Amino acid sequence: MEHIMRNLRKYSLFLLLMYAAGWGMTEYKTLFLSLLFGTSIGFYSVWLLASRVMKFGRAVAEGKRVRSLGTFSRMALAALAALVVLQFPNHFSITPVILGLMTPYFVIIIDYFLHIH
Repeated sequence: MEHIMRNLRKYSLFLLLMYAAGWGMTEYKTLFLSLLFGTSIGFYSVWLLASRVMKFGRAVAEGKRVRSLGTFSRMALAALAALVVLQFPNHFSITPVILGLMTPYFVIIIDYFLHIH
C-alpha cells in the first residue's frame, strides 16, 4: 500500500505541475484550472481512503472495533468540488473537474498494469 501511495504521490505532483504549466502558458485557462482543481481534490480523496484503509488493517489485526472508511467525507469532497464549480462557472468547467476527480484511480490502474510481473 505504501509503495502504491509513493508512486501515486510522484505521478500526482507531475500531473499537477503539468496542469499548472498548462494554465499559465496556454489560453485554455478554464480547462487546466478545472483539471488542477479536480485532480487536487481527487488525490486528497485517495490519500484519505488509503490512510483509513491502513488504520482499518491495523485495527483488524489488533482485534479492535473498526470504524468506517470515510465514504461520506469523500462524497462530501466531491460535492464541495461541484459546488465550487457551480459558484464560479467562469473559472471552472464541470467536465474537467469530474475527469480530475477520477484521475487518481486511472493513475493507480495504469501504474498497476505497468508494474505487473
